[in-house]
Amino acid sequence: MAVFSIIRKRLCNQPLHDSKSYLYQYQNVRTLLLQSASDSVKLHRHSDADSGIVEIKMDRPEAKNTLGKDMLRGLLNSFEALNSDSAANVLMISSSVPRVFCAGADLKERRTMNVSEVRATVNSLRSAFTFLEELQIPTIAVIEGAALGGGLEMALACDLRICDAKLALPETGLAIIPGAGGTQRLPRLVGKSIAKELIFTGRKLSARDALSIGLVNYCVPAGEAYLKALEVARDINQKGPIALRMAKRAINEGLEVNMDSALGLEEDCYEQLLHTSDRLEGLAAFAEKRKPVYKGE
Repeated sequence: MAVFSIIRKRLCNQPLHDSKSYLYQYQNVRTLLLQSASDSVKLHRHSDADSGIVEIKMDRPEAKNTLGKDMLRGLLNSFEALNSDSAANVLMISSSVPRVFCAGADLKERRTMNVSEVRATVNSLRSAFTFLEELQIPTIAVIEGAALGGGLEMALACDLRICDAKLALPETGLAIIPGAGGTQRLPRLVGKSIAKELIFTGRKLSARDALSIGLVNYCVPAGEAYLKALEVARDINQKGPIALRMAKRAINEGLEVNMDSALGLEEDCYEQLLHTSDRLEGLAAFAEKRKPVYKGE
C-alpha cells in the first residue's frame, strides 16, 4: 500500500536510531489499516456531473470528531482508497457534525495511554496527514466549524482551506506541542514569526483573521463553507486530471529544492502531459468553442 511506501522511504533516509522509531511507526500504521472499517468516517463519491469529486465526511458527534483510534483508522483507509482511485479528481474533507470540523486529539482516550502508546498514536497521526498531503489529487478542507489542534493540522495538510469558524493550535496549554505536522506546515504557510505566536499562545483565530494571514483560501459566512468548497471542487473537477496531478507535484516538490532543480521538475511534469489525449482534447475544444471532455488519458 502507498501509505506504507511513504514510511519505508523515510526509513531509508533516517539514521539508525531514527529508523527504529519509524519502523515502529510503520508497524503501527499497518496494524491500524488492517483492522475493520471505521464507523466515524464516511467516503462518498459524487456522481453525474460531479463525478470525480470525492468526499470524506467525519461523523463522530459524541466526541466532536476528535481523532481517536477509530477515526484515525477510517481516515487512513479512506486515504488509501483514494490513492488507488484513478477516477478521483478532487477530494473534500468535511464534517457531518454541526459547528465542528475536528476538535483535535481524543484527550479522554489519550489519558488511558502509557508513553509508548501516546508516541505511537502521535506518530500515526503524523504519518496519516503526510499521506493526505502527498495524495496526487487536489484536496480541500471544508472547515465548517471549529478546527482545533489535530483538526487544524489535518486542514494544514490539505491543498486548500475554506473556513467559516475558529482555528487554533492550543497544544502548549496542555504542556505539549503540535505533533502531527503543525510546527512545520503552519510556518510554511504563514511565516515563522506568526506561526510562533500562534503556537506559543494557542490563540484562536477567526476565519477572517485566518484569511488575512494566508492560513485559509476563503473566509465565508457561517454555514456557507461547504457550498463554497463544492463550487471550488466543481471548478477543479472540470480541468485535466493528469494536469492537476502534475501541477500539484511541480508545486509541492519544487518548493523543496533550488530554482534550477525546480524548473527541471516543471519540465519533467510538462513532458508527461505532451503525449496525453487530454492535451489534444483541450486544443480541439478550444478550436471548436466547446467545453472539453477530459478522460485522464
